[in-house]
Amino acid sequence: MSDVLPLFLLLFGLIAIEVPVAFALIAAALGWLLFFSPVPMSLVVQRMTSGIDSFPLLAIPLFVLAGNLLNSGGIASRIFEFAMALVGHIRGGLAQVNIAASLVFAGMSGVAQADAAGLGTVEIREMRRRGFDPAFSAAVTAASAIVGPIIPPSVIMVLYGVMAQVSIGDLFLAGIVPGVLVGLLLMGTVWLLAATGRVRAPVEARPRMPAIGRSFLRAVPALMAPVILVVGLLSGVATPTELGAITVVYAAALGFWYRELTWRRLARAIQETFVTAGVLVFIMAAAVPFGWAIAVNNVPANLAAAMLEITQNPWLILLMINVLLLAVGCIMETTAILLIAVPTLLPLILMLGIDPVHFGLVIVLNLLIGATTPPFGVLLFIVQHIAQVSFGAVVRAFMPFYVPLLIGLALITYWPGLSLWLPGLFKG
Repeated sequence: MSDVLPLFLLLFGLIAIEVPVAFALIAAALGWLLFFSPVPMSLVVQRMTSGIDSFPLLAIPLFVLAGNLLNSGGIASRIFEFAMALVGHIRGGLAQVNIAASLVFAGMSGVAQADAAGLGTVEIREMRRRGFDPAFSAAVTAASAIVGPIIPPSVIMVLYGVMAQVSIGDLFLAGIVPGVLVGLLLMGTVWLLAATGRVRAPVEARPRMPAIGRSFLRAVPALMAPVILVVGLLSGVATPTELGAITVVYAAALGFWYRELTWRRLARAIQETFVTAGVLVFIMAAAVPFGWAIAVNNVPANLAAAMLEITQNPWLILLMINVLLLAVGCIMETTAILLIAVPTLLPLILMLGIDPVHFGLVIVLNLLIGATTPPFGVLLFIVQHIAQVSFGAVVRAFMPFYVPLLIGLALITYWPGLSLWLPGLFKG
């Protein structure tokens, strides 16, 4: 372990001085090879190249592009209108609409940041216009955006599936029930906050059935996007990567049919996709040589031995892993944590007999909660910018939502059937 200590010290030191994560990973690996290993430094480039030579990784730019097209094509406003007709009259008003809309939009975007920045702009604007506190509006939007990468499609699940060599289709199916559960827990929290008067949450008038029907008809084409994805996964007619391509074509056709997706917006969506996907893939490539350095120094085996000396109870070890990931999530970016944690922790998980699909849901929810914890909390920064309020105000408003998120994490961690039931059903 002493041989690999400089690797981690260099990595965290570079991150502390705000070196971008990808460059910090590469520099740490190069520095370790230069001073502590006889292996030539050219291995870094070789590992980076081979590490991203994977067909499932093509799903990342496809799902990101589909989400950008759906954001640019007028989909978000139609989904929000339909969610308002369904749940706007429930105690909590537009805060409930915010979460319900994110549950639907989760089947399209695949990236929490896209949900918060795309649909979140519509949600925060409407909530402010109808008298909600701006900080609370931002907090609800950040909390509901967490649901996005749990319900398929999910870019972070694609990354985990490639690294853990787990079926991405199984991961997508495993996320449906936990994603809905987290959404319902958030809605229950909003109801409780409104009922106890802790937040001012004006409700909408209950619409008549014809109005609900009209909003549903306007939203049907948009709602078909997640239906196509889920039906494709359940039937097995296409791989997640192929379904990503189908979703892109459908989203573009839908946007042009609505006459809200122009050629200029299409070009902007493609440009944003290049940036987002390029960053994600570059970070993953940069993490491959770092993961190799971890593996050759037997860090996973040593970590497993250290944890097993404390306890051999798999549930207690999962608790220790949850606490560790939540703590690291406060200071590191989500993708970087995933790329370091999976090669480090997965051998231990397999040794304990824990299903890697179940563990995938555990690690994904941990990382998403980390995306809402200060001081890093990238989702909090996104909604703070949209709502034009102070970061401290958003953090204070978000505090009650940690309770349902941690309850959801506990249920997903200690109730494996919650995640594995659906994949098992369709495999059987």
